This record gives sequence, C-alpha cells and structure tokens, in this order.
Amino acid sequence: MSQKNMRNIGIMAHIDAGKTTTTERILYYTGKSHRIGEVDNGNATMDWMEQEQNRGITIVSAATTCYWQEKQINIIDTPGHVDFTAEVERSLRVLDGAIAVFCAVGGVEPQSETVWHQADKYEVPRIAYINKMDRTGADFFEVLKELTEKLKANAVPLALPIGAETEYEGNIDLLKMKEIRWNQEDSGETFTLSDIAEERKELADEWREKMIDSLSAFSDEITELFLEGEDVPLELLESVIREATINRQIVPVLTGSSLKNKGVQPVLDAVINYLPAPDDLPPVKCHHSKKDEDIELARDVDGPLAGLIFKIQQDKEAGPLCFVRIYSGVLKSGTAIMNINKKKRERVNRLLRMHSNNHEQISSVEAGDIAVVIGLKNAQTGDTIGSEGYPVILEKMDFPAPVISVAIEPKTMSDQEKLKSALDSLKMEDPTFTAKENDETGQLIISGMGELHLDVLVTRVLNEYKVAANIGKPQVTYRESITNSITHTETFSKVLGGKEHSAEITIKLEPVERGTGNQFISEVKKNLLPEEFQRSVKAGILSSMSSGTLMGYETIDIGVTLIGAKFNELTASELAFQTVAALGFDNACRLAKPILLEPVMNVDIMCPADYVGDVISSLTQRGGLVSSIESRPAFEMVISQAPLVKMFGYTTTLRSQTQGRGTFAMEFSHFAQKEG
Repeated sequence: MSQKNMRNIGIMAHIDAGKTTTTERILYYTGKSHRIGEVDNGNATMDWMEQEQNRGITIVSAATTCYWQEKQINIIDTPGHVDFTAEVERSLRVLDGAIAVFCAVGGVEPQSETVWHQADKYEVPRIAYINKMDRTGADFFEVLKELTEKLKANAVPLALPIGAETEYEGNIDLLKMKEIRWNQEDSGETFTLSDIAEERKELADEWREKMIDSLSAFSDEITELFLEGEDVPLELLESVIREATINRQIVPVLTGSSLKNKGVQPVLDAVINYLPAPDDLPPVKCHHSKKDEDIELARDVDGPLAGLIFKIQQDKEAGPLCFVRIYSGVLKSGTAIMNINKKKRERVNRLLRMHSNNHEQISSVEAGDIAVVIGLKNAQTGDTIGSEGYPVILEKMDFPAPVISVAIEPKTMSDQEKLKSALDSLKMEDPTFTAKENDETGQLIISGMGELHLDVLVTRVLNEYKVAANIGKPQVTYRESITNSITHTETFSKVLGGKEHSAEITIKLEPVERGTGNQFISEVKKNLLPEEFQRSVKAGILSSMSSGTLMGYETIDIGVTLIGAKFNELTASELAFQTVAALGFDNACRLAKPILLEPVMNVDIMCPADYVGDVISSLTQRGGLVSSIESRPAFEMVISQAPLVKMFGYTTTLRSQTQGRGTFAMEFSHFAQKEG
C-alpha cells in the first residue's frame, strides 16, 4: 500500500481518560474485532497482557493494523501512566500523528500535560478527542478552555456535544452543520443526520463562525469568502484544517462517549482527513556512522533500508518480537540485514502484521509501514536496522534514570538461571529497567521508574516467567554529589607482571548546577600527556563516577578538570593512568564534602473538595510541599512535591482518607539534598 494511503497514529492520554475503550471502538468499527471488549470486564483486545486485564491499565503499547475508508491505519496504543514513560517515548518516536484523549470530567490532568509535551518534543501533529461526555460533571467547554490555557494549544472544535451527562444525545458537526445521533441498537455502527434544532442554531452558528475565523489565519481564500459573507465550501475547510494540523498550527477538537458508542467514527474520519501520511512529513534526521555526520534521509520506498526497532516483546515460542518502523526502503522476509548500532548481521526469519495479540504473515514491509520482525537475536529497543553499505543510525532515544529499587533473590539454584534470563528479557524490552549486583552484599538489585513500574515487572518475573524468588522492600535509589571545590594530586606506582606501572595526575573537582550531569574536561596539552593516556584518565574517572564514596550510589553533577599530569616514558601505561584517575576521583570526593541526594517527586492529587484539608495535612507530614490547588468541576487538584522515600504506601493512605475517591499521579522531578 502506498504511503499516501497509510496513517501511523498513537492514542495518548492520562490514565483513565478512556483511551483503551476508544481503541476498542476503533477496532470494532473498522471491522477488526467482532465484539466490543471492555476494560471494566477485563476483555479488551489491546490490553492482552494478563496484568493489564487485572489492573485495568495499559502497560505495553501493542501495535495493531486496521482499515478505514480503504486506507491503512497502524495504531500504536501508548500507556497513560507516567511510570511507563519509556513506552510512551518510544511510541511517540515512531508516530506520524496522534489522537489525544481527554476526559470531559477530569480535563487536562497533569500526566496529559507530560505526554503532550513529549509529543511536542517529537513534533507529532495531533487531534483532540474529549471523551466521557455521558459522565456526571462532564463539561466540554471547560476542557476546551484548559486545552488552550494549560497546553497552549490552538484548539479548534469541529463538533459540539448535544447535551451532557445523562442528557448527552449526540453531536453537532460544525463542518456539515448537521446533528448526528448514533443508533444504540447496533452499538452505534449506524447514525442519523438531521438539521440543527432551532434552540441550538444560535450556538452552532457562533462556534462555526469561531472555527472559520481560526482557519482564516491560514487561508486568504477563506478570509475573502468570510468577509464577503459567502459560504465557505467544505473541501476548502477540510484542506486548510489538514494543512494547519500537519504543521502543528491547530489542534482539531472532537467529542463523544466511547463507552456509549457515540462519536468514534468522526475521529476515524479525522485521522484520515487531517493527520499526515508518512510522506507528508519532512525527511528523517539520522547519523551516518561511516561518514560520522548528521544527514537527512528521504522517506522513500526506493531508498536504502532504514528502520527503527521501537519495541521488543518476548514470545514464549517465537522468541523476541521486534516491532520495527520502516522509514526508507523495503524489508523482505528471509533476507540478511545489519543491526547498525551493534554492528552485527542478522537474519529476518519472518515478518508479521500484528492485530493486538493475533497476527498475519507478510512477505515484505515498505517505507512508512510498521511490522514485527522475528529472528533478530541481538536487537535492543532503539536499535536501527539497515544495510551495510549505507549505515545510518536513526536518532537515539533518551530515557530517564530509574529512582526506585528492590532486592530480588532466587529461592533455589535452578531459579537462578531462570531469573537471569527473565531479567535479560525484560531489559531488552524496557530500557528504563536495570538489574545489577551490589558489589558489597552480592544482592541482585532491580530498579525502575516508580512503585507501579517495579510492581508490574516483579509480578511478571514471578508469574509470567515462573521464577520462585524472594522480593525485598522497595528502596529509594539515591545519588551522591559534592558541595566543595577541591584540587587534588594522586600518584600510582606498582609492579605488575614484572613491569613497573606509574602515573601522576592533578584534578580539580567542583559541584555544578543540579541537573547538569557530570562533566569532564582536560586542560593538559597533548604534548604534555599523550592522547591515549588522556582517554585512560577520562575512562578511569567515568567508571569511578558510577559509585560514590558515601554509600556507593552513582555520583551526579560533578565537574572534573584535569589540570596537571606527569608521566615517565619507561613506566607510564594506560592501565596506570586509568587506575590513578579512579583513585584520584574517589579520594578527591572524600575531601570535597560529599552529600547524599534523594529523588523528589511531582505529586498531583485529585480528590473531592471535602477531603482537601486532610490530604494536605497528610502530605505535609510526609515532607511534601503544596505549590497550588486547582478547582475542577467535580474535584480539587492538589499540586505538590514530596521526597519519594516518604511516599511508599501512599495509595492506601489516600484511599482511606478520601473513602476511595482520591487518586494521585507521581513522577520524578529532581534530586535534592537528603535532610537529616
């Protein structure tokens, strides 16, 4: 299928905005599933992992293909929970457009803002869908205001709801100026169009005029017709909406209630009409590894092969399923390809087109499309596959560092091997998950992005991989840094294997601004210390930064400058300089007043107004600082920051304080000096 007839979209939203329900309806109306699955019943098609059905949330972003108006839509379902930030990031990286789902009651919630800004970072055009119009407290116009104020989006409604809450009947289509009502006998598959009722005519005219006014900023033709009082043709409106959406100048807004089967087909029409096809977008930025330069790659079927592995899922029978987005060229089943990042040849055994957890076998996949490759042994999320003759690396994805850890230990020797392979599989799938052995205790420590993230991973190790293991209590992953500047000289001399190795360096350590990261620079000229020894010094210091001098945690925000060095041509060696640098860094840190840093989290709590006082006092007891309180139609939003170590078990506390009506979202903000 040509790129013109293809759309790669994601559905992004805050947890509980009804994203998975919306995806289910899309699959139903496009004929891919014969019955409608419900998250509440635990039988949603896209949430196929057992834990997703138990917890009612989306964890892995399943990719699925469906067809609408004879065009192919590849849907990548992204998680709304910020603990699964890696899933969201890697999905956005390969999307061409997105549907942002908002709850008509909750509006723009903090995590919707996080995902929205991630989509800005990857320059993803999007349409907004205000869902749950049937819920008590639903307010379309309030959410519209929040889109403009909070997300700074140029929101342009293409539809208005008729009624709200239990009175929600259908929509007014502002483009066709008709009322739409969905037929509930056939689950909303058919709908009727009627003229706008007299009592809604004034409102519809007002909002159509606002829509045309917004669009006239992008079209002189619309401006002229508008000023002359002429009718603006539908084709002209649609083409201007399409262009402005692709250029990210506007966000078209639609509305409905996915659960009640109302408003989903117009969203599908909008995906086809307004979101970009792969070849509508500019060339892909990438790095040519042989020439060592950044280049732009045309999205061309006839170009060299280049594809990004954006997700890996383990399958018990087939091994790793590598989800690949092809940007250029054609990938054929049974051919050899190159993993450019790993510099290794791999063989494509089979290619699959996925429908949630079902699949069909295909022989090739072209530029613009998404498929699953079976047979890649060395692949990791974020790797580029391509041809040896044209080794380009599609930009790497950056993932935040994990902030929470637990110790895990196998119950028997036979479980030790099972645990190792389970952890290796999970690390291939999820770059924000790490596992390493503590040098001093020999304990195996696994780390992740939050309590929920680790909980899900641990449950998968125990249930999915059937490993019998003991799990420790969650521990905060601290960091170390320094508070003083210090200049320190270190010498090293030792006889190893009958040969003397010696080196001497002088380094300056200083604290740098929080969040800047570690820095190393050398002020020593190459004629005073050869380049290979300078590289050894840098390697020694970087390796030493991974464990600090206070409690062995990773060090951050330290600036190291190499300001002097002595070497003897007879006894100098790379080993000596690497060792002297590692010792020098450790000893200098001890003298520079080291401190322990703890992760501080952004905590956003939603609860009814009656409970706000209790929530704030409990947060303050946990060392939290409330920065603001925002009033919403149905609840209050308490925006605060708190140290992660004090937030363990907060879910239970909040539930009991608010009689189960409070929810909260937590994400990493920054590291700050640990009190006490």
